[in-house]
Amino acid sequence: MNHLFSPFRIRSISARNRIFMSPMCQYSSIHGIPTDWHLVHYGSRAAGGAGLIMVEATAVCPEGRISPLDCGIWNSDQASAFIPITRFIKEQGAIPALQLAHAGRKASTRPPCYGSGALADSEGGWQPVAPSPLAFAPDYTVPEELTEADLQKIESDFVSAALRAASAGFEVVEVHMAHGYLLHQFLSPLTNQRTDTYGGCLVNRLRLPLQIAQAVRQVWPADLPVFVRISATDWVDNGWDLEQSVELCKQLQLIGIDLIDCSTGGLVSDAVIPVAPGFQTCFATAIKQRLGIATGAVGLITSPAQAEQIVATDLADTVFLGRELLRNPSWPLSAAQQLKAEVSWPVQYLRAA
Repeated sequence: MNHLFSPFRIRSISARNRIFMSPMCQYSSIHGIPTDWHLVHYGSRAAGGAGLIMVEATAVCPEGRISPLDCGIWNSDQASAFIPITRFIKEQGAIPALQLAHAGRKASTRPPCYGSGALADSEGGWQPVAPSPLAFAPDYTVPEELTEADLQKIESDFVSAALRAASAGFEVVEVHMAHGYLLHQFLSPLTNQRTDTYGGCLVNRLRLPLQIAQAVRQVWPADLPVFVRISATDWVDNGWDLEQSVELCKQLQLIGIDLIDCSTGGLVSDAVIPVAPGFQTCFATAIKQRLGIATGAVGLITSPAQAEQIVATDLADTVFLGRELLRNPSWPLSAAQQLKAEVSWPVQYLRAA
């Protein structure tokens, strides 16, 4: 039996295989609205055989964007523009998923293709917000510290975004708690220096991320899954680490989160990360083994044999592919040929099968 191409059932949905596309910002939206680029980009990966397509970090409010070219889902025009994308993904046999995000102190920056660092006011920049007034890097804006009233609005923004995602045809939402964005900033003691009930001890630092995850779970259809992406470690002494991640995931499991998408890093600009093939898989394995919750492994997973080994040996339930799917939209079809798995091809491509 080929494990990578076995179905993955979670709540009422069944992904045709364990190959999931990672959320990767395209910086190609207009006023937060996805364009033809997104339809072609995500549609081609669905036609290429992936089991689930996770659409990029999509801002729940304007100030939650990383850059002015980010996708958003804070209004109905944006939600409506996703409908052709989710419809096409489903027509190709894949599951459409959306990552809900708020950039926090990493907001109001230039898209990578135009440089780096904070946008000037003349470039359309805005004031970032965060748990504490600590800039990500010297060329980033110092964020304003969020008030408790602000936190209530952000929770409401996530809820409204989830409702719009459902109306747009998505079958999975993922709450973004990784890579140094807002909810990760609340989790880590390196970026959360608050003295109220949202800072200090671990219970307090978990409070907002758990409140938001629970609120999203409550409004999302009961028969559809909710994922959470975490950074399992900051790769910095005295920062967020695996033990704290296990406690977070234990609480997420209790409120009905279905899968933990396990990444690492992104909180601070000077972390030394031991990048190597499969370097983050061990975190997915640890969380899966200790809690029994489903996990996804991500990070330099590039070969079919490597992906098959992760799933076949129960290191994770799924693999999330990022750059490899940018290089080759039909990677799953190629992998099936290498692993001698029988899969369905789009009828338009059968002559290549």
